Amino acid sequence: MRIIYALTGPPGCGKTTATLKISNILKSSNVKIDGMYTEEIRVSGRRVGFRVTRIATGESGVMAHVDFKSSYRVGKYFVDIKTLENIGVAGILNGLNSAEVVIIDEVGPMELYSNSFINAIRRVLLRDAPAILTVHYRASHPIVYDVKKTAGDRLITLNENSRDRIPYDVSKEILETLGKSTS
Repeated sequence: MRIIYALTGPPGCGKTTATLKISNILKSSNVKIDGMYTEEIRVSGRRVGFRVTRIATGESGVMAHVDFKSSYRVGKYFVDIKTLENIGVAGILNGLNSAEVVIIDEVGPMELYSNSFINAIRRVLLRDAPAILTVHYRASHPIVYDVKKTAGDRLITLNENSRDRIPYDVSKEILETLGKSTS
């Protein structure tokens, strides 16, 4: 059964943290997961870039940085599309082929420079299996609208009151759908 969750909210609301909690809960119940997540890179308390990590393998690389030179730019960050595709998109595509659940954090302005990423998201939305995506709260790209529309009632805006509970609620529904119990 297709269950698409889309988590959104302003920066710092806990999207990546919630996604990683969901991933850990599902993995502890022997659910095969792949996909990607992104995290800030901070130096002396200052954000200087973003790292992309493939969920199944832990492979990671710097996807965007203030010191990069690239024609792809979001704010002060220059985006390395090749790293995004070689790590993040590879995780999504592998997840489409062999995982029970695909997790994608995040569908945002940096990632949307990649046509391969956009096409992978389209495939995830058509797949008859659970997926969890985080969506940049201000992104206005057509694929973001498609993610939100496909999620429907499962579009969740995280906030301080819900961010701790949501990973357990999402995990529970997915485990029930997959016919697995919690560990």
